[in-house]
Amino acid sequence: MIQEHKIHVQKTAHYYTFGTPTEKVEYFWLATHGYGELAGRTIKKFDIFDANKHFVVAPEALNKFYWKRPQPGATWMTSHQRLDEIADYTKYIKGLYDHYLAQLHPNVKIILFGFSQGSQTQMRWIMNELPHFDHLILWAGALPDDLDYTQQKEYFASKKLHWIYGDKDEFLTPEYLKMHKAFAKKNQLDLNIHEFKGTHRIEKDVLKNVFNSFIMQE
Repeated sequence: MIQEHKIHVQKTAHYYTFGTPTEKVEYFWLATHGYGELAGRTIKKFDIFDANKHFVVAPEALNKFYWKRPQPGATWMTSHQRLDEIADYTKYIKGLYDHYLAQLHPNVKIILFGFSQGSQTQMRWIMNELPHFDHLILWAGALPDDLDYTQQKEYFASKKLHWIYGDKDEFLTPEYLKMHKAFAKKNQLDLNIHEFKGTHRIEKDVLKNVFNSFIMQE
């Protein structure tokens, strides 16, 4: 008889940081990369900020594979044993969040940032743990459509939610954009939408502009 089993094992995880975690930091970013990417490349997008005021943590997904060979990449999850994958990365991300938040000033602004697949990753661990944060930036990604956000209406009402995407994004069709906006409205999520001229990538100048326009002005 064939039976499936599972056990918890230790695994080495890799992550990158920008800046130094001190009480002088004003903005704490936790950034999750997209499908097939590595955190070491994603963290470079944040070097446009002042390292004395911004501290960025970029965890790398636990699953590695060869992406556009011979270039390796990583993915947060697949449909296979997905609930275990979500539980594993939720614990992983929360561990980093708790570890570094304890080293920062109590009034630090917390910005959760997800690019592409990293957007769904952010939303799933948020819905699992309901962490404190001030801003959520979903960049070229989308809300997981199998979650009911209306159950956390009050939780999200006190936070700023941003959806950023390029007008030439090859993965976001006009039909998909329309559907996603309707889904967000149905779930009573108030998204600040910013469309820029570009494709499926993080543009440094747009990131800086988003920060200056939506966050720094508070």
